[in-house]
Amino acid sequence: MLRECMAQHDTTTQTKRPDMPSEAGPLAGYAGQRPAAPDWFETAISARYETHFVERDGAKVHYQTWGDPAKPGILLTHGNGAHAHWWDFIAPYFSDAYFLVAVTLSGMGDSDWRSSYDMDGFTADQLAVAEASGLFANGAKPLMVSHSFGGFVTLNTIYKYGDKFDGVVIVDSPIHPPEHKHDGPPRRDRPNKIYPSLAAALARFRLAPPQPCENHYAMDYIARHSLKETTGEDGQTGHVWKFDPSIWRRFEMADTKPSEMALAISCPLAFMRGEQSAVVEDEVWAYMKELLGARGAFITIPEAYHHIMLDQPLGFVSALQALLEGWRTV
Repeated sequence: MLRECMAQHDTTTQTKRPDMPSEAGPLAGYAGQRPAAPDWFETAISARYETHFVERDGAKVHYQTWGDPAKPGILLTHGNGAHAHWWDFIAPYFSDAYFLVAVTLSGMGDSDWRSSYDMDGFTADQLAVAEASGLFANGAKPLMVSHSFGGFVTLNTIYKYGDKFDGVVIVDSPIHPPEHKHDGPPRRDRPNKIYPSLAAALARFRLAPPQPCENHYAMDYIARHSLKETTGEDGQTGHVWKFDPSIWRRFEMADTKPSEMALAISCPLAFMRGEQSAVVEDEVWAYMKELLGARGAFITIPEAYHHIMLDQPLGFVSALQALLEGWRTV
């Protein structure tokens, strides 16, 4: 049954219109219409959740919750330029056993923008949301599940506040060998473009880093929650991406290397990656295993790229459920 469910994806044929720009993304062929989605996805996104905001240092931080606050907690953190809605079709699969809280980091999604950003500030977002949502209130330390850039934020949080959490799952966040050189995310100077219509904005949506993804229904859902209506200087209404385009131009990295942070973690630790990830490649994965040895579990999701929850959402759910159940029974 799981194999059959995982194989379901949108098979609508996309045809390139004559007026479609060459930089059009995979959603362009739908002309703003929602791609057909399997039943499991529609059921998941229709699950009830609550939306909240907490103020931190004069700016609002958005978060969502699923389930009963009296149950063991999980704090979910998204990747670069993303938001809490990336978990909308993942979190409901865990809400019977857990209380789930998905944070939207400052400068992204529905959280406020700031004049400057740093890793400790993103950690403060996580802690503020965990405190406001009640994750620290029921006597059981919460777990953390974080994707991509969110994984680095979580490493920083666990490194400095490890006594507050009871386990960490890092999803497709690389820990590179010492000789690796990385300039960080691109530091943009221009504002986000205003698109004349929702359809035009959706047509431009694509994943970063570039990768194929057959589940267009999931991409469409994410893209719609990544946009907001706005009015341009010409007075015309349009749609624009929610994230602050200058985050990385005004961002300070953590002083401690991710490898040192990971080695200092004493609670249960697991790493997941997509089998075909362009971010956690085979040589990086091998280095992470060598570095951490028996300190952590290492899980590869077949037929997945970097955005595992989009590529293989049910495979990701199944692997995470098995991992967390194993931790509960130890």
